[in-house]
Amino acid sequence: MAVTLADVARRSGTSTAVVSYVMNNGPRPVAPTTREKVLKAAAELGYRPNRIARALRSRTSGVVGLILADASNPYFAALARHVERALESHDKLTLTGNAGYAPDRQQHLVERFLAAQVDGLIIVSGDGGSDVAAEAEAAGVPSVYVHNAPAGARTPAVAADNDAAVHAAVTHLREEHALREIAFLGGPQDTGPVGQRQEAWRRSAAGSEDAPRLLRCDYARASASSLVTDLAAEGRLPRAMLVATDEQAIGVLAAAFAAGVRVPQDLAVISLDGSPESAYTAPALTATRQPLQAMAEHAVDLLLHRTEGPNAPRADLVVRASCGCPAGPAPTDPVI
Repeated sequence: MAVTLADVARRSGTSTAVVSYVMNNGPRPVAPTTREKVLKAAAELGYRPNRIARALRSRTSGVVGLILADASNPYFAALARHVERALESHDKLTLTGNAGYAPDRQQHLVERFLAAQVDGLIIVSGDGGSDVAAEAEAAGVPSVYVHNAPAGARTPAVAADNDAAVHAAVTHLREEHALREIAFLGGPQDTGPVGQRQEAWRRSAAGSEDAPRLLRCDYARASASSLVTDLAAEGRLPRAMLVATDEQAIGVLAAAFAAGVRVPQDLAVISLDGSPESAYTAPALTATRQPLQAMAEHAVDLLLHRTEGPNAPRADLVVRASCGCPAGPAPTDPVI
């Protein structure tokens, strides 16, 4: 039998109303000594609050829906962990759905989460698709985009300062390693954060003696590996490459190794995601580390309190071996 409020009340010598006030932090105050007795009794009995009953009383579910562009991508997975922790600090449970880069799947998840009566939606959107957050707002459910938002969306969006990140990467390759031919490996389209990174690269690479080279492939290790394999076989590899995502950068490193291309001696690589996994490649990736924790906390504040935060947080350049710098010590601190 599940432990009830009445069981806790009997054990603590109080009323069910007092137990309810303690478990729900109100609406009436409870004396500290009484509160301690209730919490001790609840712990001894193994009492767990009934979220469904609480939702019926408060007309809130205590659940926030999190929609990821691709849950298997380490960048999005790391961002999701930060979002979950930020929501947990507000006593919110996270319900996560994976859109798999499919706009129709993203739309389906929004509809399912709204049907489940979530308190809010955090949408880590990929490229393409409609403004699904507008549907949530029309239903009275607050929402916020993170990482990317559809063009013209009026819903608040939280992203990093891509311009500053790309400029720092290009400047490092030029000033520290005297590299001029800096190509950019983007995705299939010029939209979203990758499109912004690409435009920043074009501006930063302007004035170079070598015309900037734009390369494209899907956001997948296999696609990037296939591209680099072909370029190496044709003798068309650039001297340096900015890579839009860590997933692509890992594919670049794998293909370079297989083709006998030395990184960084023959090909310098900087990734623009900076997920925790980037520190553990061989060689370790120099990367512009996206401020995932700051993005997640800002998104949760916007969702729950509509609190305006500071300007877009900056992605710091983390220098490792893949750009040509001396390899530093292996990371020992937790990556998240």
